[in-house]
Amino acid sequence: MAFPSYMRGRAVFQASLQTKLLLTFVILLVIVLSCFLAYVNWIVIKPLKISNENEMLVTTATASNQLDEYINNQIQLSHRILSNQQIFQILNNAKPWHTTEGLRQSRALRDMMFEAIGPTMNIRDMIIFNLEGQAISAFIGHNDNPSSLAAEWKEELATGITGSGGYMLAPHSSGGMAFTRAISNQNGQIFGYLSIMLDESYLSMPAEDMLAGDLYIVNKAGEIVVSSPHVQIDNGLPSLRSVGPSSGLYINDAEDYVAYHQSSVTGWTTYLVTPKRAVLGPVNSVKYLSITLITALMIFSFIYIYLSSKKFLLPIRKLRHQISRIQYSNLNVRVDNNAHNNELIALNDSFQELLVRLQQSIEREKLALHEEVKARGSALQAQIAPHFIHNSLYLISIAAQEGKNEVVSAMCKHLSDSLRYIVSSPYQHVSLSEELEHTRNYLSLVQHNYEDDLQWIIEADESAQFIQLPRLVIQPFVENCIEHAFADIDPPWRLAIRVKLYNGIWAIEIVDNGSGIEEDRLAEIMDNITGSEAREHELHIHSSGLGNMGVVNTVNRLKLMYRNRLFFNLFNNGGQERGVTVQIIGSLTRDFY
Repeated sequence: MAFPSYMRGRAVFQASLQTKLLLTFVILLVIVLSCFLAYVNWIVIKPLKISNENEMLVTTATASNQLDEYINNQIQLSHRILSNQQIFQILNNAKPWHTTEGLRQSRALRDMMFEAIGPTMNIRDMIIFNLEGQAISAFIGHNDNPSSLAAEWKEELATGITGSGGYMLAPHSSGGMAFTRAISNQNGQIFGYLSIMLDESYLSMPAEDMLAGDLYIVNKAGEIVVSSPHVQIDNGLPSLRSVGPSSGLYINDAEDYVAYHQSSVTGWTTYLVTPKRAVLGPVNSVKYLSITLITALMIFSFIYIYLSSKKFLLPIRKLRHQISRIQYSNLNVRVDNNAHNNELIALNDSFQELLVRLQQSIEREKLALHEEVKARGSALQAQIAPHFIHNSLYLISIAAQEGKNEVVSAMCKHLSDSLRYIVSSPYQHVSLSEELEHTRNYLSLVQHNYEDDLQWIIEADESAQFIQLPRLVIQPFVENCIEHAFADIDPPWRLAIRVKLYNGIWAIEIVDNGSGIEEDRLAEIMDNITGSEAREHELHIHSSGLGNMGVVNTVNRLKLMYRNRLFFNLFNNGGQERGVTVQIIGSLTRDFY
């Protein structure tokens, strides 16, 4: 049983059973694998990322605490110096260093420093200044040691604005870092100043063991105190954000991870700048490995499901293929029943019995019904063709009388195309695209007579080729519009033909801006159409008007073709828009008869 061409077009959009089964399992597989990927992300990847970030915070805090411990050692060292009461006596009566008494006092101060430092020395040098800020004694006495204390340091130490610790950390003139505090008694009286030159090797020790990332220790003024050995300060600092008195982690403008920890001892902030790839390297490795495994599993599962579904549906596909070969002439064909599925064997037996019964009934009805419908449709179509030819020749004669030779030639060309369309296989159905092309020829023919007074448009897409119709079902409506609808109104006369197809339903709308139809006459026409075949003879006796063969004949031919799958409507346009709208709505079917 062959399918019409428009049904073969529709079959392209219908998914096979194998496709539906494959899609069902694929969707289920995607859901399962998505859940697995989410599980890996929350249970493995996210904790691993948090662990790497926490490790950065711990590293930063450890480096900051290591430096705090070194500074605390210097605080304790200064306390040991200040706990010796002899230093206040010496500083209270300090003599110039080049005098004998000055040299004696310098040696006494050096002995105090030696006793306070002990056997292990973790500083570069220690200097004691008098109240005027002049150096009067040094433990080692390097040549680059400052000979006097900076005036601003004296002011800060004297006014007590250095902080709760009573000391200050600042670079000295030789380029190193100095721990400086005032030498004062319990009453707050200042006798001099103690400056400890810090050892750079101890200061930079926290930055030497960094395996990943760069370490920066920045003082309150934003100056770098310590940095990783390979960092070039001249190349500029990375983007370091000002932070509060706490620790944390953020991502800078270069997308580097920056962990920070602010010391409660020095007020310095330790930054650990780690590139994003170093922080997320293990995380990305786990993520990419998971994605690779899931992708491989999906591909394997997809291939397995595809092959399994193909093998499972192979007997059904064979049965469908053999059924599709069955025609009216070979309903007794035997279907291959070599299936190993009991349900398919039972289906084959039932189908064979059905074929026998169908052949007995179809053979009796097929020929008679086909010939009857063909004869009735041909008779109705034969009534329209002479009417169309008469009107066309009349329009050509008018153009000839007016001496429009080129117009007459063009009109004859359009009439020739229309006659070829009517007489070539006149009893076969045509596509809506062919019917619209014939209507265009007719409107082009009429256009030569009415010129710019007639404005028409046809809107249809490629789907029109899938709609089958009898010949001459649109042109009669258009002809009636031109002859009757525009008779009593002034131009311009507008005519629009629109075709739509959706969900197997097609619709044709023919809209004009004519004078419309009286409601009584409109009701009479619809009653005549509703009567259909039972009143066919009565319909043919009307001699004029829109209810004659221009409408009723066409609707009858459509009903012969589509039976109860056709809807026809005729109504006046509402609102300020004048004219009439013709609606023809039908359903695509497998067989017309």
